[in-house]
Amino acid sequence: MKSVFTRAMFFGPMVLMLSSCGSKEAVQTKTTAPAPVSVTTATATVREVAADFEETGSFVADESSLIAPVVPGRVIATPVNVGTWVNKGDVVCELDPRDAQLRLDQARAQLQEATASVRQMQSRIGVSATNAFDPEKVPEVAAARANYESAQANARMATADAQRYINLAATGDVSQSALQRARTQQETTQAQVNAARQQYEAAANTARQSSEMISTSQATLEGVKAQVAQAEKALADSKIRAPFDGFITARPVAVGEYVGLADKIATIVRISRVKLDLQTPEQRASLAHVGDKVVARVAAFPNREFQGRVIAVNASVDPNSRAFILEAAFENKDAALKPGMFATARVQLPGTAKAVFVPKAAVLRDKTTDSNQVFTISEGKAHLHVVAIQDASGDHTRLASGLTGGEVVATGNLSQLFDGAPVTEGGK
Repeated sequence: MKSVFTRAMFFGPMVLMLSSCGSKEAVQTKTTAPAPVSVTTATATVREVAADFEETGSFVADESSLIAPVVPGRVIATPVNVGTWVNKGDVVCELDPRDAQLRLDQARAQLQEATASVRQMQSRIGVSATNAFDPEKVPEVAAARANYESAQANARMATADAQRYINLAATGDVSQSALQRARTQQETTQAQVNAARQQYEAAANTARQSSEMISTSQATLEGVKAQVAQAEKALADSKIRAPFDGFITARPVAVGEYVGLADKIATIVRISRVKLDLQTPEQRASLAHVGDKVVARVAAFPNREFQGRVIAVNASVDPNSRAFILEAAFENKDAALKPGMFATARVQLPGTAKAVFVPKAAVLRDKTTDSNQVFTISEGKAHLHVVAIQDASGDHTRLASGLTGGEVVATGNLSQLFDGAPVTEGGK
């Protein structure tokens, strides 16, 4: 007996029946037309709307700082935790101050010693805040000058006496021995003048050298003052303070740890104002400008719109992504927006533009292809269109692409439709 087999293949509404018996083959084709789908319809409308475009991005803090120590040391206190609000100048970490205090005490002692030395030298040569240096007012110099002037007076007297004796010796009124004594006295007083002058000049030079030494000592004093200031700063830096008002978002150190200059003590962010970085395609580079209004939405607050302004347009385009960064600022007094939040933002441009709107019921979300679809109706058939949604407002959805306006779209029984499906319009 010859075997007989029958195979049925289904292609949509068409059923193919294949049968075979022996060497004879017969193909029977049966076509079943699908039943029309009853749909309600509406018309895609074109409206004048404010010109804008939509992009996505992430919020970042207005200011963020990784706080690091200025001096190394061992942590003795951490008065803040993650989430703590701090004001500018509040202490976020304390280091052991004992070494810094000892260095400060040593520097202050050196300062006292240097100050006393300068004052002593100034007093010695008669210098003060009101009296400038004058070598003639130095006591040693004044005494040497007086001695020099006295020697000069004695020399003048001895010279006069010697001249008188010379005159008397010429007339025979005095002896030659008396004349010789007068001349000897003249020579002695002149030698005393020379010695007194040398002493006077030496005293003046010594005073000038003392004045120069005071300048050197004052320079040393200023250096010691700088050391004291550095030691005071090092002691103050043992308390690490917040650089501005903000929230602590990280504090990786604990009491007992030794931290160096490269270690991070805490992270502080200022979010009373936040910034949104939008990745924008290069073809929109000529559209956005500083000052344009930006409306953003985040998943955490689905029913709230946040208002901001464009504050910067990056002058360069990333050669890899062909996009540039558009930066917008948002006031955030209630701290609702957090750094790192993902946002969808609409940048509102000057002027108006034409936009296509369809009822929300006309849009079908296809999870298989991850796309939005709309069916237009013409000549009794449904035609599939993949559309891009810009935003939804009320009962209508604004399309970014897919339709041009004026098309009749299906608003009911969308799940039963496919491209080319016969339909009957059940109303609008």
